[in-house]
Amino acid sequence: MIIELLTIIAPVMVCAIIGFVWCKKGLSFDVEQVTTLVTYIGTPCLVFTTLTNVEIERSAFTEMALGTAVSVTSFGVFGAIILRVFGMHLATYLPPVVWANMGNMGLPLCLFAFGQEGLALAITYFAVDVVMLFTIGVAVSAGAFSLSRLLKLPFIYAVAAALFFMWNDLAVPRWIANTTELLGGFTIPLMLIMLGVSLASLKVANLKRATAISVLRLVLGFVVGCATAYIFDMEGAARGVMILQASMPVAVYNYLFAMRYDRAPEEVAGMIVISTVLSFATLPVLLIFVL
Repeated sequence: MIIELLTIIAPVMVCAIIGFVWCKKGLSFDVEQVTTLVTYIGTPCLVFTTLTNVEIERSAFTEMALGTAVSVTSFGVFGAIILRVFGMHLATYLPPVVWANMGNMGLPLCLFAFGQEGLALAITYFAVDVVMLFTIGVAVSAGAFSLSRLLKLPFIYAVAAALFFMWNDLAVPRWIANTTELLGGFTIPLMLIMLGVSLASLKVANLKRATAISVLRLVLGFVVGCATAYIFDMEGAARGVMILQASMPVAVYNYLFAMRYDRAPEEVAGMIVISTVLSFATLPVLLIFVL
């Protein structure tokens, strides 16, 4: 079991540490440029090549998509109730409770734990979660709803294209398959390196509150993930992916939105750092549970 855990955790940790040390050494790393590259080229290609190459029944994708919608909604409902009880501002503190780092951390963990099937299911979770993030999540932070932000994300069209080939049992032209596979290959390593850079550059503010929100995110994520997997009677890779993705730490996107809409970005940065460190510490136990 120890060797199996190392094969899953080591690649994630090594890539994140590279990013962390790179930043601490003062070496140049253009986060904005890399983020744009990953968002507009890498991720859409990874989504397309994974969904079109893996053989999974349509019902499994549908189940994961519905389960994701239920889990994210549950985070919102229970998170809002808990935050209200403690008199905390929802526009500032609810997004970090609801939206987790299912991209930078979740995708590689599901890949190494459950192979290509796990990655395909994790991408399904990722797709639904991001749709809700860029609609409901932005509306909570900004106080206004905007569909245009979602329509500007190319991975939405990559999902649609992949589903078109899958549902019509069409073979992807070899030149398209090779190109998307090649470009999608840099996505996960860069995501993890960016995670390390973010941990090195973000600073913790209001340690007590940041820790409390971080613990809430991880505990609520695990409970909701387990409950959702039970409700949908998920087994094997689907169960593992649901629990892993739901249990991820606070997403870096929350910091970007907090910066843009002036929602205590220093505190949100602290939540990202603390929840990620706690997540790395508890990851072996979580993996033993899902495996």
